Amino acid sequence: MPVLKPTIKNIKLCSNIINHGDVVAFPTETVYGLGADVFNENAVIKIFEIKKRPRFDPLIVHISDISDIDKIAHKPPERIKKLLKKFWPGPLTVILKKKNSVPDVVTAGLDTVAVRMPSNSIAFQLIKTSKTPIAAPSANRFTRLSPTRAEHVLKQLGSNIFVLDGGKTVYGVESTIIKYERGNIYLLRPGALSPEKIEKEFGKKLLMPVAGKIESPGQFKKHYSPDKKLIIVRDEDEIKISEDAGYISFKDRPLKKYRFSAVLSEKGDLYEAASNLFDILNKAEDASIKKIYVQRVPLNGIGFAIMDRLKRAEGL
Repeated sequence: MPVLKPTIKNIKLCSNIINHGDVVAFPTETVYGLGADVFNENAVIKIFEIKKRPRFDPLIVHISDISDIDKIAHKPPERIKKLLKKFWPGPLTVILKKKNSVPDVVTAGLDTVAVRMPSNSIAFQLIKTSKTPIAAPSANRFTRLSPTRAEHVLKQLGSNIFVLDGGKTVYGVESTIIKYERGNIYLLRPGALSPEKIEKEFGKKLLMPVAGKIESPGQFKKHYSPDKKLIIVRDEDEIKISEDAGYISFKDRPLKKYRFSAVLSEKGDLYEAASNLFDILNKAEDASIKKIYVQRVPLNGIGFAIMDRLKRAEGL
C-alpha cells in the first residue's frame, strides 16, 4: 500500500480506514505512530499483531482536543490540568484513570490509560477527521529502532499499511510520560519534554518509578534497539578499531576511520542530536558493520531522554 502525501484528501482516506477498523501509520512531532480507533478492540489487536508487540505493553491514546479526555478517562487532578494547559498540544503523555469505554487491550488490563495531544498538524487533522481518539504506539517492530521518517516505517513494517508521509519528525524521540500520585509526579519515560521544564511548572522534583513495574510504554530494559550490537562510550579512546565497527559522536568529528561514522550535532545542540538520533541509527543499521559505538551526551534537558534510549538500545 502506498506512502501518501498529507493532503486533505489523503487524510480523509486514512481517517476512513481507521473508522472501518484498520490501521494507519502517521507522523507526530516525536516519532511515527501506528494508529487505530481506540474503541475498536479488533483494530487495536491488529496493532499488536503487526508490531509483534506483547499484550502486556500498554498503548498511548492520542486526542485532538482536551475535552476528548472525557471520552476515555476520568477528570485529571487540578495540578495535572495546569501542566496540560502549559504543554498541550505537545510531547507530554499523562497517565489517567481510564473509563470502561476503553478496551482492556489498549491498557494491558491496567485501570489507567496513557493520553496525549500531539502538536503535529497531520496527526491533529487525522484524529479530528476520524472523530475518535486514536490508540497508537510507534510504527516499528517491538523493541526495534523508532521510526522518524516514513521510510523507517516501511523498512520495519512492510508495505501492507498506508503511511502518511510528514517527512522527518521534529523531536526524534518519544513523548515524556508522567503519572501523578499523592501530590507527586513520577517520570515513567523520559522524552522530548525535559524533566526540568515539568519541574519548573509543577514546583517539585519528579520522582522515579519502582523498577520492573510496567505502567507505560518504553519501560522495557531492552528497547529502541538496532539489529547490530550497540555500545555506549565516553570518547573514541575506548574504541578498538576494526573493520566491522561504526561510530556516532555527539558533536566532534571522528578522529579515526570507520566503515560508518556520523555526528549527532556539530553545534552540540541536544535537540538537534535527539532529532537526528534514530535517523542516524537507522543508517548505521543498514551499513556493513556489526557494532555501533555511540558517544554519551550530556544528561541535561532532552539529553536525559537520549541517554535513556541509548541505554535501552544497549540493553545491559
